[in-house]
Amino acid sequence: MHQFRLPDHLRVEEGCFAYIPEMMEDVVPDLENKKTIIVTEKALKELFEDTLSTIASSFGTSEFYLIEAATYDEAVDLAKYITMKEFGLVIGFGGGTVLDLAKFAAFVSKAGYICLPTTLSNDSLASPVAVLGTEGRARKTFKCTIPDAIFVDVNIIMSAPERQLLSGIGDTISKYTALNDWRIAAEEGRENVHDFAYMISKMAFNSICYNDMKELKSKDFIKRLTQALVMGGLAMEIAGSSRPSSGSEHLFCHALEENYADDVRVPHGIAVAMGSYAACKFQGRNIEKITRLLKEYNIPVKPSEWKITEDIFVGAWQSASATRPERYTILNEAELSREHLLAIYNELEKL
Repeated sequence: MHQFRLPDHLRVEEGCFAYIPEMMEDVVPDLENKKTIIVTEKALKELFEDTLSTIASSFGTSEFYLIEAATYDEAVDLAKYITMKEFGLVIGFGGGTVLDLAKFAAFVSKAGYICLPTTLSNDSLASPVAVLGTEGRARKTFKCTIPDAIFVDVNIIMSAPERQLLSGIGDTISKYTALNDWRIAAEEGRENVHDFAYMISKMAFNSICYNDMKELKSKDFIKRLTQALVMGGLAMEIAGSSRPSSGSEHLFCHALEENYADDVRVPHGIAVAMGSYAACKFQGRNIEKITRLLKEYNIPVKPSEWKITEDIFVGAWQSASATRPERYTILNEAELSREHLLAIYNELEKL
């Protein structure tokens, strides 16, 4: 049976970055004495200079590490640096790219890891995987460990661009088709569905689907979206794979990233939300539910807005299965003719 672990702490509060050791006192009494490396980006260090100085002052010995690119090579270099310098704690401060790199480096170096997100754009803050760039600019998913603690400062999240929150909502919405793809694979004898992980991921989707708070930059909504994204990540940890959160809609996103990176740059959460609309059509499910959510949250899934042409849309879907050939989804059964895909493209253009 797959053995899983959960974070020791999850806090969503204003100003919580100022007293991290105190919040973890019950689990790690001497946390402030651990040699700490704070991983972030140059732009974020300049933007949140006071906040980062406060975090650093909580630890007796701390050092900043500014990443240049979220690549596998840089993550390995960071892991080597952590090991050679004998850091006991890694703190990731930033968006998905920073958090993935810091999380993987902490895993490789066997250091403790605390996640401090500055955006809520996807479920990488709690997931047991890291998406990193490899040779040829292709991004690959690597297994790692989940954080020991996740702290979310509401004020920092509210200062982020609204489109990043929309991306986080889109990532949560995509669980609708991801979970059904998991069931489809199980019916074909390709996978076993972990009922508890399935339930947790469905709860994450439902918390956004049946949410009556639509003011994105309110404290209540920030807490709800944080919980949804964390639940999505923990569902993957429990299942031992990304199945509870990743289906055909994610394969579409991977195809865009791997085959059309020079032409298209669309946030992960927006791409998978766009993919969920098409995947829902392939699955023959209730498209009205997805349509309602995309409209209520005003998720920008119009392909042309992201420079996704008809040819790119068709090509991405027709090559999507090849990005993860071991993953059985509705794409193994669906009609992916150009005519059918163009009809869906035109529907998305009108949303």
